[in-house]
Amino acid sequence: MTRWATFDCYGTLIDWNGGIRAELARVFGEDRADEQLARYHELEPEIEADGALGYREVMIEAMRRLGAEPGEEAGLADSLPRWQPFPEVRSALAEARARGWKLAILSNSDPPQIAASKELIGVPFDETVVAGEIHSYKPALGHWREFTARTGADPSRHVHVAASLFHDIAPANELGLPSVWINRLGERPGPPPTVELTDLSGLPDALDSLVT
Repeated sequence: MTRWATFDCYGTLIDWNGGIRAELARVFGEDRADEQLARYHELEPEIEADGALGYREVMIEAMRRLGAEPGEEAGLADSLPRWQPFPEVRSALAEARARGWKLAILSNSDPPQIAASKELIGVPFDETVVAGEIHSYKPALGHWREFTARTGADPSRHVHVAASLFHDIAPANELGLPSVWINRLGERPGPPPTVELTDLSGLPDALDSLVT
């Protein structure tokens, strides 16, 4: 029977904080980059809440609220296609595929952005659901519902993998899905994941331990 692993992309597969921080440092200066990064993480869910804006527009509006000078508001959105995968991602995903797992991305982004990121990752995905298509942002359940509608995936053979407790692990728990939390930042747990890893190096074994 088919086994599915779904993934958040930014922060889990692609270095989201590194990409955002580099652009914030360019626009606001290195001395303000960490402060502005923390504020960005507060602003983004507020702007996404009603699902009205595409992710590019969300990023532009966030930059406006951070105080970007005119002409700099789109810099963060423009930088996203260049954000790099974490170093272990390609080999971990390739090994999961070799073990028979189907892979999917559930992302709070737009189709052009995720296409660029998937090209950098360099491993095929069997399905992709993005906010720009369904007009819903995680932690709302729209991504998982759309994924199930498209694939008919059996929830007992579906594992969700993500770095965000708020956006991903909490809704996976709500849906009764096993989850793998990629705790790259040494955060304290909130909503409990099924498995916790520091990166994707041990992911194939973790997936196999959850669904045989």
